[in-house]
Amino acid sequence: MVQIGDAARLTGVPAKLIRYYESAGLLSPSRRRGNGYRVFDERNLHELRFIKRARSLGFPIKQIDLLLGLWRNKKRSSRKVREMAVRHQEQIITRMEEHRAIIDVLGRLIASCKGDDRPECPILDDLVSPRSRP
Repeated sequence: MVQIGDAARLTGVPAKLIRYYESAGLLSPSRRRGNGYRVFDERNLHELRFIKRARSLGFPIKQIDLLLGLWRNKKRSSRKVREMAVRHQEQIITRMEEHRAIIDVLGRLIASCKGDDRPECPILDDLVSPRSRP
């Protein structure tokens, strides 16, 4: 059993986030000592590491909640977990493609702008253009 500061140090999750995850229902409720301090057991620490890793992979909180539920359910089907991961990967790929298009447009705009003392600026012209789309 460790207090919140030690839990933060052991998991790499800031105490403020630990409190948030607990209030959001992601983290199993911690026990309280007589003085009101939270204490975390090994299960809480595993959950915090799980949440941190899932966040690092870009899963949103709602999906992490579902993944935690599946992780806690020893009778789960791995099919559900895989389906969630596939959907998440597809969403990330879509966002990457959208960002790649933005990068390409910005590259063309930057290349077309002389960046000198004159007021003409293709970047600003593009931003006000009704046809502007990445």
